Amino acid sequence: MRQAVLAIVLAGTGAGVLAQSTWPPASLKEVFDAAWVRQPESQALLGRREAVQAERRAAQAWTPEPPALELSHKTDRLTRNDGAREFELGVAVPLWLPGERRHNSALADAEAAAIESRVEAARLRLAATVREAWWNWQRARIDADVARGQLDNARRIASDVARRAKAGELARADQHQADGASAAAEAGVAQADAESVTALLRLRALTGGATVAANTNANANAGVDVPTEAEPSSAEAPVHPALTELQDRAKVAERTAALAATRSRANPELTLAATRDRGGAGERYGHTVSVGIRIPFGAGPRYDSRVAAARADAVEAQVQLELDQVRLQSERESAVARVGAARAQLAAAERRATLARETRGFFEKSFRLGESDLPTRLRIENEANEAERQAARGRIELAAAISLWRQALGLLPQ
Repeated sequence: MRQAVLAIVLAGTGAGVLAQSTWPPASLKEVFDAAWVRQPESQALLGRREAVQAERRAAQAWTPEPPALELSHKTDRLTRNDGAREFELGVAVPLWLPGERRHNSALADAEAAAIESRVEAARLRLAATVREAWWNWQRARIDADVARGQLDNARRIASDVARRAKAGELARADQHQADGASAAAEAGVAQADAESVTALLRLRALTGGATVAANTNANANAGVDVPTEAEPSSAEAPVHPALTELQDRAKVAERTAALAATRSRANPELTLAATRDRGGAGERYGHTVSVGIRIPFGAGPRYDSRVAAARADAVEAQVQLELDQVRLQSERESAVARVGAARAQLAAAERRATLARETRGFFEKSFRLGESDLPTRLRIENEANEAERQAARGRIELAAAISLWRQALGLLPQ
């Protein structure tokens, strides 16, 4: 029934581009990998790397800008027309300012590192979104599995009550009560399946309909295996990508400020020109060679603005880094506490579920022997179903808490 509902909803929302066999997904990592391919940072990464490589090559060049060719021609044809002519061919070569080339190369290296750390931080932010959608779907899926188990039990009780009412052992009111409990369970399954499909579609939207492996355990009951991530160890935790991103941002801002400080003026230019001229008609052409240098004046408000803005960016990134260090440490501690609490709750829920199953067995036997009435039997059944649901949710909550712990440590889905 659940697969039929899923197929109908997927078709109704225009999601028929995927074969039914490709969903639901098998693992969190597969969903994350499929979602990352669609991200703007992923698709722009190659272009950004090429841009940084071009900046590195520019920093290693002999001149800050390409040389310029200069051509000029002087004549008196429009005035006296005595035959005076002058042809000049020259090359203007921009020159590096003192320290500019070194600072430019250092900035290109910092930007290359910043691109990689920016991508890793973007991957971790996406991981948080995918993890949230994934565990919401797992919760909804478990609720649907438990609701289906409750429906099976309710139908079994209703069938037993109908048989005994037909034999005259139970009243017709008991049969109505059992059928009502079965109908309520059917409504619960319909609602749980709808919520499960909704959660799955939200998860599927992250991948844009990308094909991932099918989950062959879609029909499991409350005891379904929970897809878990490995519990992290202290040796496994890397430097958090968000901190690395801010560190690289601060480094880029500092090197931008250092480069701006060296560019207190425009680049000087070295000129080399060859001239061929004559003073009048009939004279022989003479040849001269000239060498010159052009040195612009420096300083000014534009220079002060660039340096101040770069230094402000460096200060902002450094302060944000200090704030995020405190925040991330708090998130790590909260995640560890959350895992401990989830583990304790799961132990209590499983103990309760075990007791509830044993109690259900006692009352099921006594009901068949006529030693207990139907309302008590239904109450015990509801309590057992609730205990099973809490135990199943407890397993999901523990797995989700471990996943969030890995997120706080900066670890990607696995």
